[in-house]
Amino acid sequence: MLVLIVGLPGTGKTTFAIELAKEIDAVHLNSDIIRSSLGKRGKYDTTSKAAVYKELHDRAEEMLKKRKNLIIDATLYKEILREPFKKLAQKFKIPVKWIELKAGEATVKQRVSKKRKYSEADFEVYLKIKAAYEPITQNHLILWTDVLSLEEMVEKALEYLRLNEFLSK
Repeated sequence: MLVLIVGLPGTGKTTFAIELAKEIDAVHLNSDIIRSSLGKRGKYDTTSKAAVYKELHDRAEEMLKKRKNLIIDATLYKEILREPFKKLAQKFKIPVKWIELKAGEATVKQRVSKKRKYSEADFEVYLKIKAAYEPITQNHLILWTDVLSLEEMVEKALEYLRLNEFLSK
Protein backbone atom coordinates (compact mmCIF):
# COMPACT_ATOMS: atom_id res chain seq x y z
CA MET A 1 0.00 0.00 0.00
CA LEU A 2 1.25 3.50 -0.87
CA VAL A 3 -0.17 6.37 1.20
CA LEU A 4 0.82 9.95 0.45
CA ILE A 5 0.30 12.43 3.28
CA VAL A 6 0.47 15.90 1.82
CA GLY A 7 -0.27 19.47 2.81
CA LEU A 8 1.21 22.82 3.64
CA PRO A 9 3.95 23.29 6.25
CA GLY A 10 2.70 23.29 9.83
CA THR A 11 -0.38 21.18 9.18
CA GLY A 12 0.92 18.22 11.20
CA LYS A 13 1.91 15.81 8.44
CA THR A 14 4.83 14.21 10.25
CA THR A 15 3.10 13.78 13.61
CA PHE A 16 0.16 12.16 11.85
CA ALA A 17 2.31 10.06 9.47
CA ILE A 18 4.30 8.57 12.36
CA GLU A 19 1.11 7.48 14.16
CA LEU A 20 -0.55 6.12 11.03
CA ALA A 21 2.61 4.21 10.09
CA LYS A 22 2.47 2.43 13.46
CA GLU A 23 -1.17 1.49 12.91
CA ILE A 24 -0.70 0.00 9.43
CA ASP A 25 2.83 -1.35 9.93
CA ALA A 26 4.25 0.95 7.27
CA VAL A 27 7.64 2.43 6.52
CA HIS A 28 7.52 6.22 6.92
CA LEU A 29 9.55 8.38 4.52
CA ASN A 30 9.71 12.11 5.21
CA SER A 31 11.13 14.71 2.83
CA ASP A 32 12.59 16.82 5.66
CA ILE A 33 14.44 13.85 7.15
CA ILE A 34 15.78 12.96 3.71
CA ARG A 35 16.83 16.60 3.19
CA SER A 36 18.86 16.38 6.42
CA SER A 37 20.41 13.03 5.47
CA LEU A 38 21.58 14.56 2.18
CA GLY A 39 23.13 17.55 3.96
CA LYS A 40 20.63 19.90 2.30
CA ARG A 41 19.05 21.58 5.32
CA GLY A 42 18.50 25.24 4.52
CA LYS A 43 18.92 24.60 0.79
CA TYR A 44 15.75 25.07 -1.21
CA ASP A 45 17.08 25.93 -4.63
CA THR A 46 15.75 23.97 -7.60
CA THR A 47 18.71 21.57 -7.69
CA SER A 48 18.52 20.79 -3.96
CA LYS A 49 14.74 20.25 -4.07
CA ALA A 50 15.14 17.95 -7.07
CA ALA A 51 17.79 15.92 -5.23
CA VAL A 52 15.54 15.53 -2.18
CA TYR A 53 12.54 14.42 -4.25
CA LYS A 54 14.67 12.04 -6.33
CA GLU A 55 16.00 10.42 -3.16
CA LEU A 56 12.47 10.25 -1.72
CA HIS A 57 11.31 8.54 -4.93
CA ASP A 58 14.27 6.13 -4.98
CA ARG A 59 13.74 5.10 -1.36
CA ALA A 60 10.02 4.69 -2.00
CA GLU A 61 10.74 2.43 -4.95
CA GLU A 62 13.06 0.27 -2.82
CA MET A 63 10.40 -0.16 -0.14
CA LEU A 64 7.72 -1.02 -2.68
CA LYS A 65 10.04 -3.59 -4.29
CA LYS A 66 10.18 -5.24 -0.87
CA ARG A 67 6.34 -5.13 -0.76
CA LYS A 68 6.36 -2.89 2.30
CA ASN A 69 3.44 -0.69 3.25
CA LEU A 70 4.70 2.84 2.68
CA ILE A 71 3.75 6.30 3.89
CA ILE A 72 5.32 9.29 2.20
CA ASP A 73 5.12 12.54 4.13
CA ALA A 74 5.91 15.69 2.10
CA THR A 75 4.25 18.91 0.99
CA LEU A 76 4.00 17.67 -2.62
CA TYR A 77 2.40 21.03 -3.35
CA LYS A 78 2.52 20.75 -7.15
CA GLU A 79 1.18 18.11 -9.50
CA ILE A 80 4.62 17.74 -11.11
CA LEU A 81 5.95 16.59 -7.71
CA ARG A 82 3.06 14.14 -7.23
CA GLU A 83 3.25 12.55 -10.67
CA PRO A 84 6.35 10.35 -10.07
CA PHE A 85 4.61 8.73 -7.08
CA LYS A 86 1.49 8.02 -9.13
CA LYS A 87 3.72 6.36 -11.74
CA LEU A 88 5.46 4.36 -9.04
CA ALA A 89 2.12 3.02 -7.83
CA GLN A 90 1.22 2.09 -11.41
CA LYS A 91 4.57 0.34 -11.85
CA PHE A 92 3.89 -1.84 -8.81
CA LYS A 93 0.20 -2.20 -9.63
CA ILE A 94 -0.94 -0.84 -6.30
CA PRO A 95 -3.42 1.91 -5.56
CA VAL A 96 -2.08 5.17 -4.24
CA LYS A 97 -4.07 6.73 -1.41
CA TRP A 98 -3.94 10.45 -0.73
CA ILE A 99 -4.50 12.11 2.62
CA GLU A 100 -4.32 15.90 2.71
CA LEU A 101 -3.82 17.63 6.03
CA LYS A 102 -5.07 21.14 6.61
CA ALA A 103 -5.19 23.60 9.50
CA GLY A 104 -6.33 27.15 9.98
CA GLU A 105 -3.76 29.85 9.35
CA ALA A 106 -3.65 30.96 13.02
CA THR A 107 -2.84 27.38 14.07
CA VAL A 108 -0.17 27.04 11.40
CA LYS A 109 1.39 30.37 12.40
CA GLN A 110 1.60 29.19 16.00
CA ARG A 111 3.03 25.79 15.03
CA VAL A 112 5.71 27.08 12.65
CA SER A 113 6.83 29.77 15.12
CA LYS A 114 8.20 26.97 17.33
CA LYS A 115 11.33 24.97 16.54
CA ARG A 116 10.36 21.57 15.16
CA LYS A 117 12.50 18.47 14.99
CA TYR A 118 12.54 18.10 11.20
CA SER A 119 10.90 20.99 9.37
CA GLU A 120 12.61 24.33 8.87
CA ALA A 121 9.56 26.02 7.35
CA ASP A 122 8.45 29.25 8.99
CA PHE A 123 5.30 31.28 8.32
CA GLU A 124 6.89 33.06 5.35
CA VAL A 125 7.63 29.67 3.73
CA TYR A 126 4.08 28.54 4.51
CA LEU A 127 2.65 31.60 2.72
CA LYS A 128 4.96 31.10 -0.27
CA ILE A 129 4.00 27.44 -0.66
CA LYS A 130 0.31 28.23 -0.06
CA ALA A 131 0.38 30.70 -2.97
CA ALA A 132 1.83 28.02 -5.28
CA TYR A 133 -0.20 25.06 -3.94
CA GLU A 134 -2.07 23.12 -6.62
CA PRO A 135 -5.25 21.32 -5.51
CA ILE A 136 -5.19 17.53 -5.43
CA THR A 137 -7.42 16.24 -8.22
CA GLN A 138 -7.41 12.59 -7.14
CA ASN A 139 -9.95 11.15 -4.73
CA HIS A 140 -8.53 11.91 -1.30
CA LEU A 141 -9.26 12.30 2.38
CA ILE A 142 -8.97 15.75 3.97
CA LEU A 143 -8.25 15.97 7.68
CA TRP A 144 -8.30 19.23 9.64
CA THR A 145 -5.59 18.86 12.26
CA ASP A 146 -6.80 21.79 14.33
CA VAL A 147 -10.30 20.30 14.61
CA LEU A 148 -9.66 16.59 15.12
CA SER A 149 -7.49 14.88 17.70
CA LEU A 150 -4.62 12.72 16.49
CA GLU A 151 -6.61 9.61 17.49
CA GLU A 152 -9.65 10.79 15.51
CA MET A 153 -7.50 11.50 12.46
CA VAL A 154 -5.92 8.05 12.59
CA GLU A 155 -9.35 6.42 12.90
CA LYS A 156 -10.73 8.39 9.93
CA ALA A 157 -7.65 7.50 7.91
CA LEU A 158 -8.02 3.80 8.74
CA GLU A 159 -11.67 3.91 7.65
CA TYR A 160 -10.66 5.66 4.41
CA LEU A 161 -7.88 3.16 3.69
CA ARG A 162 -10.14 0.17 4.40
CA LEU A 163 -12.89 1.58 2.15
CA ASN A 164 -10.45 2.22 -0.67
CA GLU A 165 -8.91 -1.24 -0.27
CA PHE A 166 -12.38 -2.77 -0.54
CA LEU A 167 -13.33 -0.65 -3.56
CA SER A 168 -10.08 -1.33 -5.44
CA LYS A 169 -10.53 -5.13 -5.32
